[in-house]
Amino acid sequence: MSGWPLPDGWHRIETIDAHTAGEPFRVVVDGFPEIKGDSVLARRRYARQHLDHLRRALMWEPRGHADMYGCLLIPPDSEAADLAVLFMHNEGYSTMCGHGIIGLVTVAIEAGLVQTSGQQPELAIETPAGLVHTTAFLEGGHVRSVRFRNVPSFVVALDQVVEVPEYGQLRYDLAFGGAYYAFLDAASIGLPLSPEASDGWIKAGRAVKQAVSQQRTIEHPYEADLGFLYGAIFIGPADKPQSHSRNVCIFADGEVDRCPTGTGVSACLAIHWARGEIDAGQWIEVESIIGTRFRGRVTDETDFGLYPAIVPEIEGTAHLTGRHTFVIDPTDPLRNGFLLR
Repeated sequence: MSGWPLPDGWHRIETIDAHTAGEPFRVVVDGFPEIKGDSVLARRRYARQHLDHLRRALMWEPRGHADMYGCLLIPPDSEAADLAVLFMHNEGYSTMCGHGIIGLVTVAIEAGLVQTSGQQPELAIETPAGLVHTTAFLEGGHVRSVRFRNVPSFVVALDQVVEVPEYGQLRYDLAFGGAYYAFLDAASIGLPLSPEASDGWIKAGRAVKQAVSQQRTIEHPYEADLGFLYGAIFIGPADKPQSHSRNVCIFADGEVDRCPTGTGVSACLAIHWARGEIDAGQWIEVESIIGTRFRGRVTDETDFGLYPAIVPEIEGTAHLTGRHTFVIDPTDPLRNGFLLR
């Protein structure tokens, strides 16, 4: 296959795939056109305006699926950054991604995309939401886990009420952990936090996201491009006694997160901190809908614009699943992908 001559006009894209606590992560390592712009956010806008057909080709069927997730590596703008990244999914380009950070560090080290030394190498990654600092913990030549200090995370509003068609009045908290989420008690929907109920959670998550987005304008303190509701997170009791809670995140266009959602756990830590429910440095473990786990803690307090904020630290594990050569046949009527759900 490596010696297969690509037919004229065909496009080849190379990726390394992984999963973080069950959530897919596709890292594009070659074949993507130059993404122009003088900042990470400018490159995000350029990719959305000029290269979105390639995002759909890689994220949507037949090369991906409705819940696919991936990233593009771009040149960093900050001298403090080792890598810069744009995250992508079924709907577009997210602003930060915790599972993506864990997956990217794992792929970068294990596939040799970066050169590191020692058993706890540190990498700084520039994201659309800001600079994220990571530490990888190596064991036997492999990345055992990745811990990252996220961008400042904060509560926008607690105990809000929104009218959601088919569900009635629902109470929610709104918080930011690199992206904005509405947090709800899973019991208010009446579904179990289990994979068998995923269709019901997709329906509820879409309805909540639409209702909250219509109810209020979300504005980021510094960047207009970051001011939108990314998803809804439903929280309930944990299955395992050592875990703090269990959640399911429905983000983008009805994507079901298989992992506990790194940015979501960051925002949830901000909520617990605001309510006085956790102490500084206290680790809590959060389960996903499939039972995989992240752990997180508050490392510091800060201010972010007008908001009192925390600096959260999240830890999780990723594993490589394959290396792929994708080709795009210009005569294929489905070359830019489709979704069927």
